[in-house]
Amino acid sequence: MKRMNMASLRLLHRNKFIFSCSKQRQINNHGSRAKSHSKTSSSADSEVVLNFSNGKHMILSTGKYARLADGCAVATLGDTSVMVTTVSKSQSSGVNSFLPLVVDYRQKAAAAGRIPTNFFRRELGHTEHEILTSRLIDRSLRPLFPQKYNYETQVVCNMLALDGNNDPDVLSINGASAALAVSDIPWNGPVGAVRVGLIDNEVLINPTRREIQQSSLNLIVTATQQNLVVMLEGSADNILVPELRKALKAGVKECQIIVQSIQKLQKNFGKPKRTVEPPAELPEEIVESIKSLSEKKLRKIFSDYKHDKLSRDNAINNLRNEVLTTVKASHSELDSGLTLEAFSEFSKTLFRSLIFENNCRCDGRKYTDLRNITCQVDLFKPLHGSALFQRGQTQVLCTVTLDSPDSALKMDTMSMLSSGVKEKNFFLHYEFPPYATNETGRTGPVGRREMGHGALAERGLRAILPKEYPFTIRLTSEVLESNGSSSMASVCGGSLALMDAGVPIAAPAAGVAIGLVTKYDKDTKHIKDYKILTDILGIEDYLGDMDFKIAGTKKGVTALQADIKIPGLPLKIVMESLEQATEAKTQILNIMNEAISKPRTDKKNNMPVTETIEVPAHLRGKLLGIGGTNIKKIFLQTGVHINQEEDTKFVLFAPNETAMDEAKETINQLTKQEREPTLEFGGIYTAKIVEMKDIGVMVTLYPSMPPALLHNSQLDQRKVNHPSALGFEVGQELQVKYFGRDPASGNMRLSRKVLQTTNLARKNFSDSSS
Repeated sequence: MKRMNMASLRLLHRNKFIFSCSKQRQINNHGSRAKSHSKTSSSADSEVVLNFSNGKHMILSTGKYARLADGCAVATLGDTSVMVTTVSKSQSSGVNSFLPLVVDYRQKAAAAGRIPTNFFRRELGHTEHEILTSRLIDRSLRPLFPQKYNYETQVVCNMLALDGNNDPDVLSINGASAALAVSDIPWNGPVGAVRVGLIDNEVLINPTRREIQQSSLNLIVTATQQNLVVMLEGSADNILVPELRKALKAGVKECQIIVQSIQKLQKNFGKPKRTVEPPAELPEEIVESIKSLSEKKLRKIFSDYKHDKLSRDNAINNLRNEVLTTVKASHSELDSGLTLEAFSEFSKTLFRSLIFENNCRCDGRKYTDLRNITCQVDLFKPLHGSALFQRGQTQVLCTVTLDSPDSALKMDTMSMLSSGVKEKNFFLHYEFPPYATNETGRTGPVGRREMGHGALAERGLRAILPKEYPFTIRLTSEVLESNGSSSMASVCGGSLALMDAGVPIAAPAAGVAIGLVTKYDKDTKHIKDYKILTDILGIEDYLGDMDFKIAGTKKGVTALQADIKIPGLPLKIVMESLEQATEAKTQILNIMNEAISKPRTDKKNNMPVTETIEVPAHLRGKLLGIGGTNIKKIFLQTGVHINQEEDTKFVLFAPNETAMDEAKETINQLTKQEREPTLEFGGIYTAKIVEMKDIGVMVTLYPSMPPALLHNSQLDQRKVNHPSALGFEVGQELQVKYFGRDPASGNMRLSRKVLQTTNLARKNFSDSSS
């Protein structure tokens, strides 16, 4: 009974307490009320209010929703709220080298007061924005899980409310951090995340959607305590490196407010962390046996600079099988999985130590050296633009297709509300087939990894494109060979292909991946030595501590993404990596300029063209046809799109110059005007009825003129519901008066009624005179 009472009391305190990021909030300033509050602490919900330096507030709360989950937290900024839950299984998955973490971020139309627009009127598969945000959250959380933690863990981010001003992605990172912190799941957090903008060299923290559209920087920073960076992702309008440094420092500083607040929330409302059984390990004598059997041969493999990707991998695989066979011969009941894992761990340790010992890398390059780079453009004549970019054993083929504005990528409703973008006239599609790494596997729809790499390359190129461009641009990047940094190779190849297509980009862009190898002090858990590697290989990415991708022009930075595999990186190393990447980027651009240095000005024969024509208002009907039949016919015959821009302006898009000439000839025939007689304003003419309508009669003044409407209201002094009431027939002639053309529609204004008034007045005058 006593145990139950204590549990109930703890639950009561958990659900009835407030903490601020700086101090405990008081209910009021009255002495007796404040004294009572300090004793009971039971008059408010369990939440943390964060006050940023710019005056904005974020609220993190727990203990109200989803209480059966291991951890749950709600993050609120403005009127945008995201609930994040986390659950981890209690039984091990059995794989020590892999953390089975799954992050699911879902956009709910109901959160924005909308109904999904698909046939079923409900949320279906994950959208691209949801997948990219899930990856963003995953990369912010994964480095802080304990090593060899192999329990299946799921983080679900559920959008509760969306106000259209505050983005939910950063909120989801902070909510996930708080949920893991208050849960019993082992995790070395918390982390904090902020979005950083830059307007007129002024740093903005968590800018609104409207502010980010005016900002030259859109950067998400995730950091843990002691100003250690965990994840970076962003795009920029070719900003200078000093401006980026300034934004990075400000973002990391603001993250500390979030980290400290979540720590208070964890201290007062968090569950005790569960005890996890240590994973099974091999006996020490067997581990030493694996080291003695493999060390000498591994050193030789990692020091043989003649190896390429395949030969090095084959040599390591052969040695692994040889060691496994030898060890199993003397220990028949040994777990093969643990043996292979021990071999992999020793290989990783030796590979990293050799970088410090030899002052060079496994392919013989120095820390700042680039791989050999070759570039080619205009590979296939039928294509609007094409390029092949080769960097070491990474080869990327990029193609550019220009099409009409009708081909722009339409955004789904929720992505449009959260990003403010209705459609995209530039998009990059990245493909990574299995043969690029000498493997077999699935082909078809792109996976999450491909989608993420394509989005990064797209951000790296978007800033250099012209703001106003009459075509929709589709850039494809197919990785034909891969040995590291294929996404940055896509930036380089994409820039070359855009120039080959004649797209007037602001400046060529290139990208490079920066790696890191560190030595940790086990006592202080601080980095005591490190080496920054330029243009990393696939094995250096896999066995290293960082994959920092940076894209931009010679002037500045257009995109960056940092995947950090250790629990935080000091700002000093981040800044050094940024500087090293800037130097490498300049070298790459110099090589690219040898192939093509600026957009081509001579148009290819198959290049699309666009033109704006003016059609008089009274001839629009001839061009359009009934129900737009003429425009559809022109498109089917020539492939030319015709879109009305204004009342008298039409925009023509043609796949080539020949198609444009054919379409314009057809348009001229449709809108051809024979020389019309000059009509005098106020003149009286004999009109011939050519058609009877309910609203009037169609008449022609001259055979060469198009029919004009004589409305019922202008037929007679009396009210006329139908022309037949006056005995009119097709072919009959009558007198009408001309009053010029309508300024809006261009139609002729005719009247028979005014002539009747004139005739009646003359008759009355003659009668009175007689």
